[in-house]
Amino acid sequence: MTIPHVDVKAQYAPLIPELQEAFARTLETGRFIFGPEVEAFEREAAAHLGTQDSVSCANGTDALVLVMDAMEIGPGDEVICPTFTFYATAESIARRGATPVFAEIDPVTLNLDPADVERRITDRTKAIMPVHLFGRPAPDFGGFGLPVIEDAAQAFGAGGIATSVASTFSFFPTKNLFALGDGGLIAVNDPELAQRIRMLRFHGSAAKKEFLYVGYNSRLDAMQASFLRIFLRHVDDWNQQRREAAARYTELLDGLVETPVDEAGHVYHMYCVRSPERDRLAAALKEADIGFAVYYQPPLHLQPALRYLGYSEGDFPETEKASRENLCLPLWAGITEEQQAEVVSVLKRASGLVRS
Repeated sequence: MTIPHVDVKAQYAPLIPELQEAFARTLETGRFIFGPEVEAFEREAAAHLGTQDSVSCANGTDALVLVMDAMEIGPGDEVICPTFTFYATAESIARRGATPVFAEIDPVTLNLDPADVERRITDRTKAIMPVHLFGRPAPDFGGFGLPVIEDAAQAFGAGGIATSVASTFSFFPTKNLFALGDGGLIAVNDPELAQRIRMLRFHGSAAKKEFLYVGYNSRLDAMQASFLRIFLRHVDDWNQQRREAAARYTELLDGLVETPVDEAGHVYHMYCVRSPERDRLAAALKEADIGFAVYYQPPLHLQPALRYLGYSEGDFPETEKASRENLCLPLWAGITEEQQAEVVSVLKRASGLVRS
């Protein structure tokens, strides 16, 4: 049985008639940049997330950069973030000329460890950037007296940190809430911050006549906004399907590997297990034509582009161990019990628990 790692089409296929309607509606308006579809999506997304405002942009990386620019984070400043995360987290900090300061993860949750974050705070620290890794909400860092910028690219619908300055999202096609292309969003409660981000995403201008900042060209197009409005109505149900599939995996695996600890808010962007025998299990999945992913190998503190930060192998032992052991199994809203049973059967055969 061929099983992909993620089957995006299985999620949007039942909605194709609605997507075609939205496509036709947008064609009819002739408004492809900003306009009513984008404005409506921003209102609906803010209502869904429970924030006062949301500002769309071109992608999740731009969302992080725009927030830091609006907060005037730049050269000489430090932002603490995990090293076990996608490159864009640290890249966005470096792009602003600030310094990414890496911190260790909690080995159980794989999220940023508050105790290690506290140890790395200096008088140059301007913000903390936790990541809701694989859809699991990160701890609340509001008690450190520093601005918190949530990288929630993998966690739409997981809930936010009440003390955060902003939550940023990616709508890359494999995300829980996805576009049929690229897209991003910043959820904020501060009207002044939202207005500044809106201007920065459009060349630092509010009306294309007067330019107050040196900004960016980072816009969500109207066609993607029209699709996102449809998907937004389904994301809670999709997240619930992900939770149910995760619970099935945990039951089926029955101690074969270390499974993710379930907790409130987890939306399972990925179902990520751990095993010292990861490479052997991955090879078995590949042989069986079953999709999988291993993440952040090497982790960010060992990436060539970030060597200037001065980190070395061994600096983050929990992160490096997670990098060697993680294995993300096939998961999407709508994966069948039969598909999950086949995945687990392959893993059991590879472990010698079931005969071929």
